Amino acid sequence: MGSRSGLFLLALVSLLCAPVLSDIVISKVDRRIDLTSQIARITSTLKVENEGSELVKEVLLAFPDIQAKHLAHIAASASVGKGKAKGSSTSYAVQSVNPEGVPASLTCYSVTLPKGLGKGESLTFDMLAVFTHALKPFPEEITQADIQLLVYQDTAHYLSPYAVKAQTLSVKLPEARIESYTRLDKTKNVGSEIKYGPYEKLPPFSYSPIVVHFESNQPFAVAEELVREIEISHWGNVQVTEHYKFVHGGAQSKGEFSRLDYQARPHVRGQYAVRRLIAKLPPRAHSVYYRDEIGNVSTSNLWSDSKKTELEIEPRYPLIGGWKTAFTIGYGLPLHDFLFQSDGKRFIDIDFGCPMNDVVINTLIVKVVLPEGSRDISVSAPFPLKESKETKFSHLDIAGRPVVVLEKTNVVPEHNQKFQVHYKFNSLAMLMEPLMLISGFFFLFVAGIVYMHVDLSISKSSASYLAKLQWDEVRATIQQIQHIINRGLVILDKLEASLRDLSRSGDIQACKAARKAADGSLKELSKEIKPLLAFLQSSQQASHILPKVEELVTKERDLEEKLMVKHSIVVDCYEKKYGGKEIENRVASQQQKISALRLEVDDLLEYIDEI
Repeated sequence: MGSRSGLFLLALVSLLCAPVLSDIVISKVDRRIDLTSQIARITSTLKVENEGSELVKEVLLAFPDIQAKHLAHIAASASVGKGKAKGSSTSYAVQSVNPEGVPASLTCYSVTLPKGLGKGESLTFDMLAVFTHALKPFPEEITQADIQLLVYQDTAHYLSPYAVKAQTLSVKLPEARIESYTRLDKTKNVGSEIKYGPYEKLPPFSYSPIVVHFESNQPFAVAEELVREIEISHWGNVQVTEHYKFVHGGAQSKGEFSRLDYQARPHVRGQYAVRRLIAKLPPRAHSVYYRDEIGNVSTSNLWSDSKKTELEIEPRYPLIGGWKTAFTIGYGLPLHDFLFQSDGKRFIDIDFGCPMNDVVINTLIVKVVLPEGSRDISVSAPFPLKESKETKFSHLDIAGRPVVVLEKTNVVPEHNQKFQVHYKFNSLAMLMEPLMLISGFFFLFVAGIVYMHVDLSISKSSASYLAKLQWDEVRATIQQIQHIINRGLVILDKLEASLRDLSRSGDIQACKAARKAADGSLKELSKEIKPLLAFLQSSQQASHILPKVEELVTKERDLEEKLMVKHSIVVDCYEKKYGGKEIENRVASQQQKISALRLEVDDLLEYIDEI
């Protein structure tokens, strides 16, 4: 902590000998530092006088660089009333400047006075400066049971390039418990407030460092990145989607975390944790949802009426120092509440910042998605922004929707102000997507009608069609040959059956009659098969299968011949009254050939059938 104060002092050593910049004198300054949250807010009421002879049009405000790097927002306005500001009537323009004669370790801002300040005239105005990450945890790591202590550094004297006749300072803390604070002359501690002064007749760039070490169990809700997408639909809706990446920016947690202790005594064990967040949404927000990477989060509540809509968000687990989470909230808004027309242009008027109070946003990206066909786009905002453009494609888009991307770092609730995006849009462009749908369905139905009424078959004169017809004839011929062969096999099976009947009954005449009938039938089949073979031999489409068909016919005829020889031998043996053993020996060789031929015929039939 001592080293930080040393750096702070070192940056201001050169201020003591800086020259006076003008004849302005600050007759009175009342400063109020609010440290009740993670955001440090300094409200100063300044009464300035012009003791010179020339008109003064601006007043300079000075901040040390080490403090200015944490400055998130600065504003000035005319003061009404005494002491703390009760209201403001006119806002003054504030801009960063680099005046001559100011030490390089200072950052200066200029407050422009619209009417100027003449000789002997005085003016009282309020200045608000908001700082983020100015409160440093000390110690930097604590356990679940410890309290969170913070350190804040500033100056008891008002740092200004002008002489100060009188000034006071009050520091408001969140708790009455104060570990330590710098004690100077005219210092008083009353409860949770420390008062310095009044101090009188301070020279320009007067500086008196103070350090306050105090208890604060306020949650440090920091959004490392927030991406807000505002999509405009001229069909009556504004869809807002917000993607958060949250971290607890307070003292880092060390040791184990006990969920049981936290639930039993949440205000003692983890009292500085982020338990819930309240998002204040615009009135008439609808279709509100809250989800994270896992899915919808049910630990949320929504209250709405005609004036406001509040969404209470409770993460899946409490956030303590260093812990992170990511989630998304989304909601819809009625278009007529935010879209207006002026000078031939449309413009969207909507809040810029985060809807949650006391949340610091390191990087805020706002994407305004305009309808397809928008042109002449311009942005009007009350503070500087980094602007870029991109294109987003959605349903039925052709050229894509223009997207205005606005980026700002170090964002605080004071930035939650209205901004406007102006653009031109032809109302007839709204009909483009409905016409695309109508045209698509129309052409679909026309295509169906054409398909049903147009002959899409192949031409009968084409080579492919003729080849198909020839192959159909070849296939039909082969099927006829297969049928004839199967009929011949049935006849041969009947002839085999007559031999078995002969062995049982001994009726030689019946067996001979069966042989005679079989001969006649086989001759008829042979006549039927000849023209079919001749057709296949003359067709080019049958060239690849003809050898197998011819082999089938040949094997079947060999089978017929072998079976006829067997039949003749058996009948002859029965006429000579040989015994059964003798008959079997005589026909054994023929039977082997018959069995082998039958297997070959069956295999060929199966092969041809597969082709």
